[in-house]
Amino acid sequence: MTRVRCVTEMGMGVDVHGRDATKAAKRAVSDAIRHSSLGFFRMIGRTANDMFVDVTIGVPNPEAVDKEAVAKELPYGTVTVTAVKGGLEIPSATEVANDPILIANAAVIVSFDKD
Repeated sequence: MTRVRCVTEMGMGVDVHGRDATKAAKRAVSDAIRHSSLGFFRMIGRTANDMFVDVTIGVPNPEAVDKEAVAKELPYGTVTVTAVKGGLEIPSATEVANDPILIANAAVIVSFDKD
């Protein structure tokens, strides 16, 4: 079957202390969906559980993202999380050693199988 993209949301999350890519990624997903309410399911004869949710997380260290933990930020649908190189790491201030800021970007795409 062919999937049809219905919604694309973008978000940003930050871990100010700790350099935790998963924490920043979860915050980015939360930011992306926080202001969304998808009410068109009844119109197309589907439910929230019929949707496919593909999440792409951009962080400087994609191998450090716990994809299962990020997927739990999304309450419905079949969720797939992919972590890629991206985002941003802001170096520590010169007077503070080893305290960089890590920024993650998230793209959350909702699609359905086309009948």
